[in-house]
Amino acid sequence: MFPYIPITEREKNQMLDFISVKSIEDLFKDIPDNLKLNRELNIDKGLSELEVEKIMTNLANKNKSIEDFICFLGAGMYDHYVPSICKHLTGRTEFYTAYTPYQPEISQGTLQAVFEYQTMICNLTGMEVSNSSMYDGATAAVEASVMAIENTKRNTIIVSKTVHPDTRQVLKTYLKYKGYDLLEVDESNGVTDIEKVKSLLNKDVAGVIIQSPNFFGIIEEVEELEKDVHLNKSLLIMSVDPLSLGVLKSPGELGADIAIGDGQSLGANINFGGPGLGFLNTTKKLMRKMPGRIVGETDDSHGNKGYVLTLQAREQHIRREKATSNICSDQTLMAIGAAVYMATIGKEGIKEIGAQCIKKSHYAFNQLIESGKYKPLFNKPFFKEFAVKSDTCLCEINNKLLDNNILGGYILEEDYPQYKNSMLLCVTEKRSKDEIDKLVKVMEEI
Repeated sequence: MFPYIPITEREKNQMLDFISVKSIEDLFKDIPDNLKLNRELNIDKGLSELEVEKIMTNLANKNKSIEDFICFLGAGMYDHYVPSICKHLTGRTEFYTAYTPYQPEISQGTLQAVFEYQTMICNLTGMEVSNSSMYDGATAAVEASVMAIENTKRNTIIVSKTVHPDTRQVLKTYLKYKGYDLLEVDESNGVTDIEKVKSLLNKDVAGVIIQSPNFFGIIEEVEELEKDVHLNKSLLIMSVDPLSLGVLKSPGELGADIAIGDGQSLGANINFGGPGLGFLNTTKKLMRKMPGRIVGETDDSHGNKGYVLTLQAREQHIRREKATSNICSDQTLMAIGAAVYMATIGKEGIKEIGAQCIKKSHYAFNQLIESGKYKPLFNKPFFKEFAVKSDTCLCEINNKLLDNNILGGYILEEDYPQYKNSMLLCVTEKRSKDEIDKLVKVMEEI
C-alpha cells in the first residue's frame, strides 16, 4: 500500500501487532477522511542504480562550474588552490561522520583537530581565542554583534556599507527580531566614511563592523577608526579575508576586539556557493560571551596530554535565557579542512598566496586600464579584487566571456545602484598570465 516505506510486509504486520492495530488505516483513523490523500503519491516507480546514475549525471551536466571556466568571479566565494590532501583527510570517516564530541574519551581525534584549527586561525588573525566555527561569515558577524551588545550592555551596532551586502542583510534580520538597532554607514569612494562613523558614535553604540579588504576589494584605513571606537568604549569588529593576513596587518595588530570572516578560501571549493565556515576570534577578556564551543588542551591524571570541550556556551547546556546564542551547531568538518589546509600551506605559503594575489590582480587591473576601454571605479589600494567601469553593457561583456570559457565579474549595480556599468573582478593565485591576458583580450574586443 505504501511502496515508498522501506519495510517488508512482515515487518509492517509485526509493528501493527505490537501496538494492537489491525491496519495502517486504523492507525490513522483519528484523521478525517476529507483530509487524507486517498490515492497513491504521484511519483515515478523505483529505478535501478544505473538508471538513477544516468539521470543525475545528465542533470549535473547542465551546470557549468569553475572546472569548465577560468574564474574571475569573487564577491565572497573565491577560487583558490585546494591541495588534494584536504579532501582526502576530511573524507576520512572519523571526521566525515563525527558528531558533537561530547565524550572526550572517544573523540580525541576530532578534538585535537579542532584545537589545532583554533590555534592556527588565532595565529593568523592575531587574536587570543577561537571557537570551533560558525555557520558562515554572515552568522559570525551576527554573533560578534550580539557579543558586543552583551559585553557593553548597549543596544546599537554600526556597520559600514562596504561590508558584504549578504552579511548586512543577515545582520538586519537577526538584530531586528532581537530588538537591537543597526545603523548602516555610507561608503565614500569605495571605503568607509570614517567621519560619518565618528559622528554616530555615542553611549548606545556597542560595536562597529568594518571589513578589510572590503566588498570592493579595497584595504580600509582601520587605525584611525580604532582609536575613536575604543574612546567611545565600543568594540571594534573586523571582518577579514584570512588569506590576506599573510601580507596585511592582522585584526589583532590593528586593535580589533573581535575578528570574523568566512573561511571558504581555507581549503574549501566554491561548490556553487558553499559550504564554508564562519570563523570568530576574540580576546580572553571577551571569551565568556563567545558562542559555540572552545576545545582546550589538558593533562589527565596520568600526565598524558588530552583534549576536552573547555567552554560550551550552548543553549542545551544552560538555561535558555542565559544562553549567549541560539546557534547549536557549527561547521566542524570545514574547520578541520581549514586546519589541514593551513598546516599544508604553512606560514610561508600563505604569505606567497597573498603576494601572488596582489601581483596578479594588479597586473590584470593595469592591463585593462591601459586599453582605455575600461576605467578604474576607485583609486584605492586593493588586495585581489578591483572594480572597473565600462560604457558597454556588462551583461554583454559577461556573456561574451562565457562564450570564451571565462567566468566574468560581479555586477555592482545589483547591490550598489550608484555604481552603474561597474564590474568587480577577482584574481587569485590560481590565475596564470595567459589566463589574465585572455580575459583582457576578450574584454578589449567587445
